[in-house]
Amino acid sequence: MTSRVDHFVHRCTSDILHGLQEGLSEFSGPSRVAVIYCLTPQSKLYICDPQSLLKGYDPALRMIFSPDGKWCVDINLENDKARYGHILPEKNLGLDGLVSYGGRSGSVFYQMWFTEHHPDICSIGPTERWLEYAVLRFSHDIANEQELYSGISGSFLKEYATHAVRDCIIDECNFRLGIDSKIRIYPVLKAILGISKTLEEGALPDGSLLFVEPRLMGQLSFLARFNEGERPQLDNCKHVRKLLQSVKGSGNRLVSDGVSIVGIASDEDLEFSILVEFNESYGFIKTGEETVCSFFDGKFHSTTNMAKLVEVEESLLEAESLSSDSVYKLFHIISALVHNAEKSSHGCTLVIDLESSPLDIPGQKFEQPLDLSEERLLSLAASLSAVDGALHIDAESCLRGFSCLLDGRSIYGEDLARGARYNSALRFSKEHDGVIVVVVSSDRPVSVIRHGIEMNGQCTWRAPGSCVFKPRLIEEWLDDAK
Repeated sequence: MTSRVDHFVHRCTSDILHGLQEGLSEFSGPSRVAVIYCLTPQSKLYICDPQSLLKGYDPALRMIFSPDGKWCVDINLENDKARYGHILPEKNLGLDGLVSYGGRSGSVFYQMWFTEHHPDICSIGPTERWLEYAVLRFSHDIANEQELYSGISGSFLKEYATHAVRDCIIDECNFRLGIDSKIRIYPVLKAILGISKTLEEGALPDGSLLFVEPRLMGQLSFLARFNEGERPQLDNCKHVRKLLQSVKGSGNRLVSDGVSIVGIASDEDLEFSILVEFNESYGFIKTGEETVCSFFDGKFHSTTNMAKLVEVEESLLEAESLSSDSVYKLFHIISALVHNAEKSSHGCTLVIDLESSPLDIPGQKFEQPLDLSEERLLSLAASLSAVDGALHIDAESCLRGFSCLLDGRSIYGEDLARGARYNSALRFSKEHDGVIVVVVSSDRPVSVIRHGIEMNGQCTWRAPGSCVFKPRLIEEWLDDAK
């Protein structure tokens, strides 16, 4: 029977897991979460993994969390719940496909939180800061005990995206410049989202905005600098949006000190700066060489806005008829065509024909197939992809035709919400086992289809409906995983 104290701990972990899962899913796409924790040096180690995120990692976890492992070493940490905020960090465990972060405090001897490492993530920095905050909230909730428990931690974590991005930028700024920085990050992030949604003559912003610490302004070679008393204020989104027109496509940047627009400068390397790239419907925030996150639809996200095409690469590697060189060449060509369509915001369909004898698909054909390993012909194929119909690419990396018509009998699983391009690809791939069809929609989603099934849609999962999850002893969990 579960004791009152155990139920309280279960509720703490469950509320945080729910908040993490919902917040990270909005930031990075569908995300699972899990936690491993031990409340005191004398307590047993527990795992709570309601969505089977850690399934398959049992060999690594068995080594990491062995009874004599580093996790249970004698740490000079006072068992004082009043010092719940004094946390000794436990860094990422380095497990492939996962992001993890943990810590130790006076209220929780050991805790490690996990989530998925998505293939199209800009940086794991914001995600780590998110998990770091989960560590603090769990430590805080356990220290307060059930009499003072408010249940608010999950709600904090659900809405943590802006804070995670800010924490990531602050950490990098402190590392590069020290803690004496004058740029306030929250107003900067608010302005970025405001500008990104502001139209000018019906168009979304396109151009670069550089935020520079005031004491580093002297390192920039300004092309033009505005009078100090007449500088446009950063919070005037409409004015800043108009000024972005002046740097569109030029390689120059508007420069801000975090309060106003100081002037216009060319591309230069600084000790630390925050570069914001607006690309109409989406954009990126960068610190130095690292892309921190993207933004679109008025929110911050982790996605690179470019498909990684993992399913295509896996399918090519599984094809027995292809050599490793052929796989590399084909994948490079497919990626280039898909990314061009994404950047150009037009839809296209690619039929990757791996049959020993290429299919005869109705469409516009050439006297001789075009070898797409040649850059000039690959560029031509990118242009042809904008024409209605599909590109037909064979196993030799040659373009056999464009504006091809895909037909087939109606099948189970069609999605009327997706349109003709997507459903035609489903029907065509169902009737031809040796093809992979890649569909790029004009609103950016990329679908990889084989055998009449969208490959990146086969392993969907539903968020658990239970309010309170019951953790398990890790020894039992590992025994069941054998």
